[in-house]
Amino acid sequence: MNNKATILFADDDPDILEMISYNLEREGYRVITAVNGQEAVEECQRIKPDLVLLDVMMPKMDGVQVCEAIRATDLETQPLIAFLTSRAEDYSQIAGFNAGGDDYINKPIRPKVLLSRIEALLRRAGGGVTAEVQAEINPDLILDTDRYLLLFKGDELYLPKKEFELLSFLMKRPGVVSNRDQILAEVWGDDTIVGERTVDVHIRKLREKIGDNYIRTIKGVGYTFNA
Repeated sequence: MNNKATILFADDDPDILEMISYNLEREGYRVITAVNGQEAVEECQRIKPDLVLLDVMMPKMDGVQVCEAIRATDLETQPLIAFLTSRAEDYSQIAGFNAGGDDYINKPIRPKVLLSRIEALLRRAGGGVTAEVQAEINPDLILDTDRYLLLFKGDELYLPKKEFELLSFLMKRPGVVSNRDQILAEVWGDDTIVGERTVDVHIRKLREKIGDNYIRTIKGVGYTFNA
């Protein structure tokens, strides 16, 4: 068996838990399961997984609440978080990304397609747009890709992976305007299907943390980093 990533999978449906866990383990992943949201948060703190796969509708805590709770914990390395759910509404996806999710995968999905999505997520996290050396553009705003954190005015901020990758992409192209399609292709990749507002949601979350001065909106075109 290959030594692959550790995945925490939370779902209250035992049949889905068994089926997806079997397919993941067959590919060499270490899989830990949880049957409700509260157990998922506790297991995440205990095992420190590389990826958390969450159903949205679960007892005790729903998937969005679990995601928020994980992002609020003081983990040295935050895991990737992907929602796996039959809730396909735009507002559910937006809520998931607002909570700090990295991907939103709709059920039903074929095991091979799910594996492809998971592999793409882990591949980009380990060596995608953030794999270059530390990017220092502004003394108040430094991306440390070795530790996967943002140094903002001397304070260490651990961003959700997609926010980190989005900021990294923009900072490496100071003054260059990137439209939403370019950003989606570079940060989320072709293997991930996300809503058209995904970029806007992540830009807003970044601005809440670093202010409005660094990322500039070019109306009708896209976004640029203001160095």
